Amino acid sequence: MSLPVYDLSSSEGLSGFEQKLDRLRATAALNTDAARTVADIIHDVRTRGDDAVVDYMRRWTDPDFTADDIVISEAELQQALDDLDPTLRKAIEGSIANVREYQSHIKPADVKPVTIGGAELGLRFTPVSSVGLAVPGGTAVLFSTLIMLAVPAMVAGVKPEDISVINPPPTRKPGAPAQPMSTIVLAACRLLGISKVYRVGGAQGIAALALGTQRIKTVDMIAGPGNVFVQLAKQQLAGMVGTDAFYGPSEIVTIADSQADPVNIAADLIAQAEHDPGKCFLIAWDRQVIDRIQNEIARQIPQRDRQPAILKALAEDSCALLVKDEAQAVAVADTIAAEHVNLAVSNPDALLAKLRHGGEFFLGDQTPVAAGDYWAGPSHTLPTATTARFASGISVYSFLKRSGTVCYRQGMPKQAIDAIATLAQAEGLDAHAESVRVRGRNR
Repeated sequence: MSLPVYDLSSSEGLSGFEQKLDRLRATAALNTDAARTVADIIHDVRTRGDDAVVDYMRRWTDPDFTADDIVISEAELQQALDDLDPTLRKAIEGSIANVREYQSHIKPADVKPVTIGGAELGLRFTPVSSVGLAVPGGTAVLFSTLIMLAVPAMVAGVKPEDISVINPPPTRKPGAPAQPMSTIVLAACRLLGISKVYRVGGAQGIAALALGTQRIKTVDMIAGPGNVFVQLAKQQLAGMVGTDAFYGPSEIVTIADSQADPVNIAADLIAQAEHDPGKCFLIAWDRQVIDRIQNEIARQIPQRDRQPAILKALAEDSCALLVKDEAQAVAVADTIAAEHVNLAVSNPDALLAKLRHGGEFFLGDQTPVAAGDYWAGPSHTLPTATTARFASGISVYSFLKRSGTVCYRQGMPKQAIDAIATLAQAEGLDAHAESVRVRGRNR
């Protein structure tokens, strides 16, 4: 199985690409059947609390789920850490250290005050008080996502005791025995000092964090990736609770030239395709480049464990795009505005300067996307479904609020008083005008 190839110089190729693009954009739409289902789930959780959460967990995850399964005890967290393989623990600790160092490096400082019109003006950053983190489960053990969410929050100043984590157990297939929670996720929670951990997921988990239930405490902000139901739940609850962005099914755009190593590029595309679902876009202006990478994809797929997911992703949600030149490649990549953008070209820095949209950029064919997933430092929780046109990935900035400060230490100058009063009167707000005039009279 290989990627469908669309030659964008033909009307047929352009139509094929537009269909893929429409499918991608529709993921974030609020007028779909999925969005209506999510609205019903939110209403149910608001009305029935834990009982609703249990019902949805039974329906989609484990038919034997009970209310007693919701909260994971500290004893379970500690046991998971005690049982963690030492080599894996060292790797997790290394990942945490790298992410913490990078996020600390980019953390903004309060702005030095500036005096304008007699007022001392500043800007301060303060962390949100409490955060709920959605860590996907069901089909993969994504403990890396916990690191990529929790560490930026902690660097921002959110205390571990004010962080809640939802993570569902593996999806139980009909007739199959129940499977335990990933002890790696639980061990990572313990390493990070997080004790509020809930064995739930999906839209019901997001609703529970936003609305509160008998066992799940409300938070001020919810962050994290997940399937379309998780992302739509965040969208629908935005305002009642703080949310991040649309971090849905994983995707990659790779721009490749004749210097790109097809072995490396094929490996990156397959890596995204195995996410189930995953979306892959290969862009090149040389058909031979596409063909070489296609051949490598076909050679490598039989070696991978998650072949059904990979084959499905490549056939249904992915494609290779043959463009006229580098300029068209840039335009197409910016239109897709993908979560991951891999610049497998001879001069990736020059190409990066021409691109505007992408969750995270990986420069050169020696830089795998998996480095960002696990180790490098920037968070792997990134905007999807073309939302990188206006949204950013998770970072320390995500958990910080900006507040301006204003201070007239020597009192308001007459010029400021007169100007503000004039502006307020022009809007018909005489009380606003009087609130500054009184300062002048009371000196």
